[in-house]
Amino acid sequence: MRVVFAFLALALVAAPAAAASVTVNAVQIEKFAAEKDTDRFGRLQFLGGLKLTSPDPEFQSLSAIRFLPDGTHFIAVADTGEWVDGTVTRDASGALSGLADVTVTPMKNARGVHAGKSGMDAESLAIQDDHLYVGFEGRHRIDSYPLSGHDQANASPGPDFLIPTYELRRNGSFEALATAPDGRMVVIAEKSIDTAGNLFAAVIRGPDRGIFKVVKREGYDVTDAAFLPDGDLLVLERRFSLLSGVAMRIRRLPGDAVRPGSTVDGPTIMQAYGGTHRIDNMEGMDVVRSDDGTLHIILVSDDNDSPLQNTLMLEFRLID
Repeated sequence: MRVVFAFLALALVAAPAAAASVTVNAVQIEKFAAEKDTDRFGRLQFLGGLKLTSPDPEFQSLSAIRFLPDGTHFIAVADTGEWVDGTVTRDASGALSGLADVTVTPMKNARGVHAGKSGMDAESLAIQDDHLYVGFEGRHRIDSYPLSGHDQANASPGPDFLIPTYELRRNGSFEALATAPDGRMVVIAEKSIDTAGNLFAAVIRGPDRGIFKVVKREGYDVTDAAFLPDGDLLVLERRFSLLSGVAMRIRRLPGDAVRPGSTVDGPTIMQAYGGTHRIDNMEGMDVVRSDDGTLHIILVSDDNDSPLQNTLMLEFRLID
């Protein structure tokens, strides 16, 4: 009888739940730095943002986001192993005003079950060839899902991530996946470093597959990446300490340097600090082309399901 009860308990935990429509409330953020009368921060212009809350506990812990070509519909993943789908809304001035049609759905692994955070710690997301690719920590892997119907699909094996598994830190592996205009797919580790202190990264799809490194500086960890149309790679980074609090920055890596065997570095195009700027634990980033042709960068934060943290969505224009 004990075996039967144990089996039933396991089945209840592993069975994936259905998609849930959730209510998301939004408060607009009009200034990125409350004490500064400017919208220019490095090479970025702040366009507006949202503080997002929900009465539904399923809406939390956003770790990556990708927008569809219309720039309105998005697919995000939470590090609790959920798909978060929805659309952004805008006010008459074009600023972000809220989220609509938001659903949260447990992700399924290759066996068709939701294995909980320990088995479904989704940290990164990329779109390519009508498929979604999700990078996981804990049990390091990259899985593939169909773009259409991803919320109901089982995982399929994704590309070989090439980086030796023994080099991957348990809570510091596949935090960034990005697809380049030429079809390459790149993965960058959050904290997994070589003997010189550089982060492991790899071109895992497309021409010139192989491992490269990204210079790690000033205690920052990589949390996401997105390619620009010209082939350069934007890398979102985060730093946290009890003494200095949270900080974030975005670096621009030259696209022609992203190749096997290289060690890549690039200038910081924007940097921000908690207490001075409206940031939190910034984990997700995507690049969206607006109707006027300019490039917008949209960031989201992971609140870690903590009452002391916030889910933010911030939008900037790239000044080039």
